[in-house]
Amino acid sequence: MNNIEGALFGIVRDTVAPSKHNNMIWTHRIYRSSKVLRTLPRGSDAWLLAFLIRMEMLLFGVWALLALISSSGATEGLFEVSVWPDQALVKFGQSLMVNCSTTCPDPGPSGIDTFLKKTQVGKGPQWKEFLLEDVTEDSILQCFFSCSGIQKDTSLGIVVYQPPEQVILELLPMWVALDEVFTVKCHVPRVAPLENLTLTLLQGNQELHRKNFMSVAVASQRAEVTISVRAQREDHRCNFSCHAELDLSSHGGGLFQSSSASKVLQIFEFSQHPQIWVSPLLEVGTAETASCEMARVFPAKEVVFQMFLGDQALSPFLSWEGDTAWANATVRAMETGDQELSCLASLGPMEQTTREPVHVYSFPPPVLEIEEPYPLAGTDTNVTCAGHVLTSPTPTLRLQGAPDNPAPGEPAWLLLTTREEDDGRNFSCEASLEVQGQQLIKTTTVQLHVLYKPRLEESSCPGNQTWMEGMEQMLVCVPEGNPTPSLVCTWKGMMFDLEVPQKATQNHTGTYCCTATNQLGSVSKDIALIVQGLDVGFGSTIFIIIIVALGVGVITIALYLNYQPCKRERRKLPYRQKEKNKDEESQFAVQQAETCTTHNC
Repeated sequence: MNNIEGALFGIVRDTVAPSKHNNMIWTHRIYRSSKVLRTLPRGSDAWLLAFLIRMEMLLFGVWALLALISSSGATEGLFEVSVWPDQALVKFGQSLMVNCSTTCPDPGPSGIDTFLKKTQVGKGPQWKEFLLEDVTEDSILQCFFSCSGIQKDTSLGIVVYQPPEQVILELLPMWVALDEVFTVKCHVPRVAPLENLTLTLLQGNQELHRKNFMSVAVASQRAEVTISVRAQREDHRCNFSCHAELDLSSHGGGLFQSSSASKVLQIFEFSQHPQIWVSPLLEVGTAETASCEMARVFPAKEVVFQMFLGDQALSPFLSWEGDTAWANATVRAMETGDQELSCLASLGPMEQTTREPVHVYSFPPPVLEIEEPYPLAGTDTNVTCAGHVLTSPTPTLRLQGAPDNPAPGEPAWLLLTTREEDDGRNFSCEASLEVQGQQLIKTTTVQLHVLYKPRLEESSCPGNQTWMEGMEQMLVCVPEGNPTPSLVCTWKGMMFDLEVPQKATQNHTGTYCCTATNQLGSVSKDIALIVQGLDVGFGSTIFIIIIVALGVGVITIALYLNYQPCKRERRKLPYRQKEKNKDEESQFAVQQAETCTTHNC
């Protein structure tokens, strides 16, 4: 019975304490127990042996079922599946390396589930590594492992991002009329994820508007922001820009920033037409000034002017003050007839044109001719006044000194017998022309030069002259004649210089011979010079001084004597108090007046 007891004990022990190792020796123990029972003697105990064998088989089945259930639960609770990285942030179009691993010691089938292009680049007993290429959109990746027929998986969220590399700002329009509404628009063509984007509109350094995109309907949104602003003068030439921020800190990333190029806003006021200031009559070939003015314009200094005379472009000089701008240009018409002066003023997208008609005429000065420009005295010469051939229509002429006015279209003329007195005489020819109802006058002047022989007149060249001894003196002699004659004087057979002052002495007394000469002849004259001594002149001077001094002294004494009696009488006047009545004061005033009259006050 010892063998039977040992077999039963082993069965009970293995049943009570099953293990993975016992699973492998169960068959051996049953086989060994059966072998032991067969060695027992046959007899009354055979039924007992059969019962024990059946019980062992029943216990084996129960144990196998319990072992299977307990083994499955233990395996499922013990192994884990993990993925690296635990957060995936991938730039658009780039690749991602993913590692899946498990704690199962002997894993079964494993891998990843994703719609992205994948390539296994490595593996181990408990891990696998995959390369995901050209990641262009967000996705969720499943990493799975099986262990002892049980499968576990874990997921990895992949977030694709695009930094705001291009930020575009639009001003619509860039030139805005004062008090009109303009639009500021900013958009980013490619950026992700949109819910992490913030767009800020700036005017200079001042924030105008801020917008983020954290919305449920983010899929339907675009990365743009738009606002409307009313134009004011202070907005002129302001810089507008847009700043974009993509904050990926919630996904384990960083902060990406970018800004648009600045754009300048132009504000304008341009409601008036330009005004042209120009003479309605322009003379051909003559420079005239034309002006073009714009009032109530902003900014005045940015107005652009273009001026034309017909097809001829002018060169205006621009000026501005306050809200007024103007341009001045020199106009020189080269063709006669009716023409048009135009002025085009522009500011940004706006422009205004004004046209002014002008009439261009030709009116050169009249032609004045003297038949002989240098006639001899006593000869006849003709003076003719005629209109210029380019003048149209024919002007009316008038010649100074002519007895009659000529008929229309005929020249005016004068026959003159020249005299010496006519030398230097001016003749004028006046032409008048009516243009567009306006009377125009042009005058030409010519000077007559009469030639005559030299003369030494007594008025300009005295025959008797007196010098004062010891004083600087010059011989006076100015010849007349045309052409101007030259003058030569001699004294005692020697040349005497008339241009140099001489200190008069008695030796200068004598007769000087002066000769005037020009192309028409010569004339001579003797000049008697006397030098007077200083004693004669000095005595006369002293006598005059004494007489003047005596006269001044007598007048001074007479005035003094007449003034003193009145002065003494005034000192004797009694003091009149304020309480005197008006009658006494009047009587006193009369007495005083009589006293002063008596003493010639």
